[in-house]
Amino acid sequence: MLGLFGTLNLASRSLQAQMTGVEVTGQNLANVNTTGYSRQTVQITASPDAMTSIGPEGTGADATSIQQAVSSLLNGQIQSQNSTSGYWNSQQTALQSAQDGLDEFLSGSAASSTSSTDSTATTGTGLSTQLSGLFSAFSALTSSDAEGNQQAAVSAGQSLATTFNNISSQLNSLNGSLNSSLTSDVTSANQLLTQIATLNSQITTAQYSGGNANDLSDERQQDLENLSQLTNITTSTGSNGAVNVTIGGQTLVSGNTVNDTLQTYDPGNGNLLVQTAAGGVNLTLTGGSMQGTIDARDGTLATMQSNLNSLANTLITQVNGVLDNGYNSTGGTGNSFFTGTGSSNIGVNSALVNNPSLLQISSSPTVTGDTSLALQVSQLSTTAQAGLNNQTLSGSYDSTVAGLGNALSTANTQVTNQTAVTNMLATQSSSISGVNIDQEMTNMMTYQQAYQASAQLVTTVNTMLGDTLAMKTS
Repeated sequence: MLGLFGTLNLASRSLQAQMTGVEVTGQNLANVNTTGYSRQTVQITASPDAMTSIGPEGTGADATSIQQAVSSLLNGQIQSQNSTSGYWNSQQTALQSAQDGLDEFLSGSAASSTSSTDSTATTGTGLSTQLSGLFSAFSALTSSDAEGNQQAAVSAGQSLATTFNNISSQLNSLNGSLNSSLTSDVTSANQLLTQIATLNSQITTAQYSGGNANDLSDERQQDLENLSQLTNITTSTGSNGAVNVTIGGQTLVSGNTVNDTLQTYDPGNGNLLVQTAAGGVNLTLTGGSMQGTIDARDGTLATMQSNLNSLANTLITQVNGVLDNGYNSTGGTGNSFFTGTGSSNIGVNSALVNNPSLLQISSSPTVTGDTSLALQVSQLSTTAQAGLNNQTLSGSYDSTVAGLGNALSTANTQVTNQTAVTNMLATQSSSISGVNIDQEMTNMMTYQQAYQASAQLVTTVNTMLGDTLAMKTS
């Protein structure tokens, strides 16, 4: 038999158990709006039975643990999808920045962030219009080599060259910005690695001493999810509760130790990549905003820069190839129309800028009014160029702009899809780990009533003890 004192102890432990339930419920309610918080539940289990002459007798209940409502499988899915989302978000940001920054020069009109399907439409003062303007100016020279027409051809060449220069400058500036973004992501990743290792230490210490590490585990999970947005990670949990983190095949966090960190490096072309800081191992990343930035920079944007350089170089070569064989109005030679080799340095010969009459559009040094070479230049507008995949100059340009638009359109679609997946996983996580106020208030009332009943038991046993003592003194 438990006896009065045993029953009093039973009631006391019941009070403690129900009070723990109230405290945990209060913790849940206090964190109902806390990002990353996982709902906690108190586990109340029956105490070991006491053997009596009439058989086993219950000894009450104890609050044995406080557990989190979490799904390791779901957390892993969230981390994986975060990496995919981070990849496409960074792609979208980079490509949108390219479109916004270059649109004035590409098409001469502002473009919407979502209207990238009609990517070949170019109007206003864009490069396509200026290409047409150059050939139109030379076409006008076929009718008359008047000074005004010569000046118009030179001015059209200058405008076109300036636009090429501006596009190249913008792409170089964007390339630098993407390098800076990558460096910033690496810094953020290193901070998160350090925080995860520190939390591992705090969690293992708390668990070793029998404490509760639930809130620390929530904080670590948030850090893991934030890290997965930057790059794809692989995690494993040790027997002591510490999480090991691997990036690109390299284990960077092992228990409470940061084995290595990340850094950017220049492979020799100015486009930064990522490697381990101490080991110097070049990493092949498979997701996250870091790889998204790298792929946008070294993929779509690098292709665009290369295509524009090829276009400018072909234009320079073809126009000069015609006019270098010609003569100006006084029979003179030696003045190429274009200077430079690509989009960054294309320009119009300064001698022609100062004196347009030096334009060499005659095939004869003696025939007055001959403008046959101007006709040949104007016909370049419809000539397929072998160096441009057998496209015309304008056709090559339109394909280049379409490439950017199509890449951005793909990124927009992927971001939309990933947002839907992320929201779905967030809903699933909330259904498992989120705090439901109605449910918590119900739990609060249940624990309160149980506490009141246990308190009544204490009062009853106390009364019985008083009666017993009174019996002995009467």
